[in-house]
Amino acid sequence: MEEANQSAVSEFIFQGLCNSRKLQRLLLLPFSILYLMTVVGNLLVVLLIINDHRLHSPMYFLLANLSFVDFCLSSVTTPKLTTDFLKDNKTISFGGCMSQILCVHFFGGGEMVLLVTMAYDRYVAICKPLHYSSIMNRQKCIWLVLISWTIGFLHAMSQLAMILDLPFCGPKVVDSFFCDIPLVIKLACMDTQTLGTVINADSGVLATTCFILLMISYTYILLSVRLHSKDGASKALSTCTSHITVVVLFFGPCIFIYLWPLSITWVDKFLAVFYTVITPLLNPAIYTLRNQEIKNAMKRLIN
Repeated sequence: MEEANQSAVSEFIFQGLCNSRKLQRLLLLPFSILYLMTVVGNLLVVLLIINDHRLHSPMYFLLANLSFVDFCLSSVTTPKLTTDFLKDNKTISFGGCMSQILCVHFFGGGEMVLLVTMAYDRYVAICKPLHYSSIMNRQKCIWLVLISWTIGFLHAMSQLAMILDLPFCGPKVVDSFFCDIPLVIKLACMDTQTLGTVINADSGVLATTCFILLMISYTYILLSVRLHSKDGASKALSTCTSHITVVVLFFGPCIFIYLWPLSITWVDKFLAVFYTVITPLLNPAIYTLRNQEIKNAMKRLIN
């Protein structure tokens, strides 16, 4: 069946962000700059944490992994989007399309679980400070990151398995700038309404479960600290604000795409751009601008 699929439809055609060639040329520079900033910002955070022994703690170990995942997630779609601004015929091979789907859900699913892990780290640090070093030891941190990657991989494989053998035999125009599953399955030569619901539920359940766990964790942190000291609440809020901001920016588009599909083209494209291009850029900026230790590490690196 797989060979038949590839012989029937060997490539897909992207419509891109817009139809205007003039607007596409104008978008080339800003999107190129955004991607460059994403790469530099995220890799800089990773290098700072690796090179500066003062940042060799569980929180920064998890942050380095988050920055690396953001770099990978952005690199799956943004370079292709940018180069397609220069092309009239925006094509991608069948294998390339399936690879995009696999990688987007692999890195996206992994990041969801990683953010939950970071919330757990903050819970232990703020609510159980005396036991922090024993609970969040190096071995446990490594296992938590491995679990994040594993869940992301299993989620991506489950998504890919549901669409890989679909009979793609006719239309091949994807009204987006990358192979997003809800749009790709519409091109299959069969009724995919039930399958689409199952696929959306798969991603939606993962996103919603992680989001609820995150909100419960941060709410519990703030309530617990407030019961002990008034000043502690403000300190906890300051510590967790950057984490909460990243959570909202990352999960907001995911929940809209998979749990509340509007089927409005420009909304879908805006959310897709925000999820794959903007959020990976904002994450390192949010953490570095609000984190004095990261700022000090940058100063030491420059000096």
